[in-house]
Amino acid sequence: MASPAWANCPAWLSVLLGGAVLLLLLELRRLWYPSHRRPPGPVPLPFLGNLLQISRGDPLQVFAEIHRKYGDICTIFIGRTPMVILNGYQVVKESLVQSAVEFADRPAIPAIDWYLRGQGIIMAPYGHSWKQQRRFTLTTLRNFGLGKKSIEARISEEATLLIREFQKAEGLPFDPHFKIINAVSNIICSLVFGNRFEYSDVKFQDLLQLITSNIHLAGGMAAQMVNMCPILKYFPGPHQKLLENAAQIFKFIDEATEEHRKTLDAQNPRDYIDAYLLEMDKRASNPDSTFSPENLQVCVADLFSAGTDTSTTTLRWGLLYMIAYPDIQVRCQQEIEQVVGWDRLPCWDDRLKMPYVEATINEILRFGNIAPTGIFRATTKDTTLRGYYLTKGTSVTVNLTSILFNPSVWKDPDHFNPQNFLDEKGQFVKPESMIPFSTGSRVCLGEQLAKMELFIFLTCLLQNVDFLADKEHCPDFSYKNGFLRTPLPFKLICQTRRESFLQNAECYS
Repeated sequence: MASPAWANCPAWLSVLLGGAVLLLLLELRRLWYPSHRRPPGPVPLPFLGNLLQISRGDPLQVFAEIHRKYGDICTIFIGRTPMVILNGYQVVKESLVQSAVEFADRPAIPAIDWYLRGQGIIMAPYGHSWKQQRRFTLTTLRNFGLGKKSIEARISEEATLLIREFQKAEGLPFDPHFKIINAVSNIICSLVFGNRFEYSDVKFQDLLQLITSNIHLAGGMAAQMVNMCPILKYFPGPHQKLLENAAQIFKFIDEATEEHRKTLDAQNPRDYIDAYLLEMDKRASNPDSTFSPENLQVCVADLFSAGTDTSTTTLRWGLLYMIAYPDIQVRCQQEIEQVVGWDRLPCWDDRLKMPYVEATINEILRFGNIAPTGIFRATTKDTTLRGYYLTKGTSVTVNLTSILFNPSVWKDPDHFNPQNFLDEKGQFVKPESMIPFSTGSRVCLGEQLAKMELFIFLTCLLQNVDFLADKEHCPDFSYKNGFLRTPLPFKLICQTRRESFLQNAECYS
């Protein structure tokens, strides 16, 4: 009688096959029969988890399907790592607000930890360093004008320059992206670096492109592969661009820091970098201090990138909606004319008298939905949520789409419609669940600045310029997913509305 084929295999191959089968069985046991009550979700594949399911189409649609099938709290697997998805405002409030500390950590994300090294504010783990850096940053930015009239004046000055940049292309189709990102970044630059950069500054334009590129790369497939298999970072591939870009960004920051160190006046700090250098020197002998050149480097990068791409993306969506819905644009302009007129630029306090404009800006934030899953959280300790057990370090994400498009909250959730924020009398109303900047202890550091930027930039632009669609290309709401949900490149046409004071105003420098 002939021996079975496997009996003739070399011993080492039999051991290898046996080990592989055992490993597969252990993986199936871990995935399908957890030791604690885990939120429900789609069946994961061994080692791949639900990646194939997520990558088969638009992640926003996939998340919506999972929400419908499994409820407000569900689980997906990114490779071997479980991630809990929170759907709907109530469960988000219960977790991120009412149990803020328990949900205040960040998960380990190898592709990002690779170059941020756990430093900074945005992606830093919850703990002593994060608390010190965030508290210092908030205080320092407020000292240099955040939330005050001084920063409002800077935004208005930059809005004037942006209008002039737009008017240079009057009547011709152009992509507004880099004009907007330059203007927005100059606001945070004035706080962090102490100066603004000209729109023609090639070195600065290159820096902005590096930041935009890294935000997209960090949310792309190459980075996800590194997150699944961290050893890949030691091999060639498109993911290496993340590290190369980061090195260039850090080089720019180091050069600026060195210039600040040479001209530092301890009695008259000019900006965030000066204040940080003084704080670092002050705490040099304190073993409890987390102020270091490495933390300064990443904190500045955090402020610069977060304060640039988010507001830029929102303004791009806003202009796209203005050319797609000219009737909304006209109604906003009429309200601006009625409240402000033509003798001055709109100011922050004007929003209280502009319910339709305020509703439109909030609708841009809602419908634009630029961070549909926010930045991932993690649990700081073992905890429970509605009867489900989450171990320490469990990754958690918010399905913001389930909140911002909830038909029980919004009058017309699936369309761009400022009426979503207006009551029967035409007054502005903002539901509690309007949380585009997230909520809880990790709420966006620059929320106040972003809101002021959006209002002043948009109202100043609409006061002085009509925005028209390029006749050869109809407005398209297609988008690109990464860390941010960004519109695809588009062109528009602008026309000066009338001979206004801007034509004769002294140019800011």
